[in-house]
Amino acid sequence: MKLLALDTSSEGCSAALLVDGDVFEKFEIAPRGHTRLLMPMIRALLAEQGLKPMHLDALAFACGPGSFTGVRIATGVVQGLAWGLDLSVVAVSSLETVALGAIETLPVAEGEGIAVAFDARMSELYWGCFCNRSGLPELLGEERVCPPSRVALESGVTRWNGAGQGWGFRNEMPGDVSARMDRVDETLIPRASWVARLAAVKFNLGLAVPAEQAQPVYVRDEVSWKKLPGRE
Repeated sequence: MKLLALDTSSEGCSAALLVDGDVFEKFEIAPRGHTRLLMPMIRALLAEQGLKPMHLDALAFACGPGSFTGVRIATGVVQGLAWGLDLSVVAVSSLETVALGAIETLPVAEGEGIAVAFDARMSELYWGCFCNRSGLPELLGEERVCPPSRVALESGVTRWNGAGQGWGFRNEMPGDVSARMDRVDETLIPRASWVARLAAVKFNLGLAVPAEQAQPVYVRDEVSWKKLPGRE
């Protein structure tokens, strides 16, 4: 299987190519460089593996939640490629990608929980609780956005780990949530290599969709936009 995965949902910009189980990735921290970097990353990955776009079997992207502008960039690129190449797309939660990263890097033991938090701006967090099931994150409950003071852990898990830059607001979280964390890694952000790993599993489960159904996930029902001078 040959799958191309993209992520621009945070300050990181990355593309990854999964080729018969091996993953190759280009990654760079570039908060305002996603549009400039993404296509060159894709071209470089394909060239290094001696592949052309028509050799791909599927596409994947981190669909959010995350940066509104960033999520739209990956969505637009993956839709354009999918239409042009007549390929299906696997959408992967940005929170889920970081949960997989925590499983691999902390590491997180089988059956332990991962509470993932992203800074959602406007004094809120994107929040999702996952459990390590055979090396893959399983969502517990629903992903949501809320103030740090209203985050909560799901039942059924006794040991918890925190992941994501939203844990920088740990002092504003309920004491019973913060106190239950065995470890917290605030440095983890979404990466296309984790998107690719999860997308391959979802693709084999029949969860790929046509290009027009590859949509961003914002979590928020309503968003107030404020345009600041000199800001995009």
